[in-house]
Amino acid sequence: MWACVRRLIGSKPHDDHVEGISTESLNNHYCKISTNPKYVAPLLKLTVRNSDEKYIDEYKIFGVLDTLRPTATGVDGLPAWFLRTGAPIFCQPLTHLFNLSLSTSTVPRQWKQAWIRSVAKVVVPTQHADFRPISITPVLTRIIERTVVQSYIYPAIQQPPACLTFDDQSAFRPTGSATAAITTILHKVTHLLVNNTCVIVIVIDYSKAYNERVV
Repeated sequence: MWACVRRLIGSKPHDDHVEGISTESLNNHYCKISTNPKYVAPLLKLTVRNSDEKYIDEYKIFGVLDTLRPTATGVDGLPAWFLRTGAPIFCQPLTHLFNLSLSTSTVPRQWKQAWIRSVAKVVVPTQHADFRPISITPVLTRIIERTVVQSYIYPAIQQPPACLTFDDQSAFRPTGSATAAITTILHKVTHLLVNNTCVIVIVIDYSKAYNERVV
């Protein structure tokens, strides 16, 4: 489709084909590096909690559904526009499913399935390791993930117990990013240079594992 769009607007064609790399070979590569042959599925959690306990209320789920932005559709085939349109009807059964999932500590198999979109990490990819797998999970999966993070993870980070500190944590927290990490490093180095003739910085390049490259 994009090839047709580029041809119509007169844009320079972009060749995504890499010799020796196909969808099947990429799939085998991802399966090989992401599969643990010794993995044993954990037993279902036994709990005395009431399965009807409400961790999330319907009003919150309605607000999330009603403000869904256009996004990629997952394997379940439920598009964001459909969930947004039916928010008044879907909020009640979805809230029940989300609360049931949290109370039993289980995630439905359908919510763990995803499309894999390979994105090149380098300008000219030549091998399988040059591609980053981007998982396109179902919209429902992203909804419950965001809800749990906002309701439980963020409060734990913003008000951590005395035994934990997140002052030096740049990733996986609100306002955290590679830019924040670089700013922190520059700030510390600048202050250290006030009373020191030199500062040694050890940098590890994780460009093969993460979205952004810091040098």
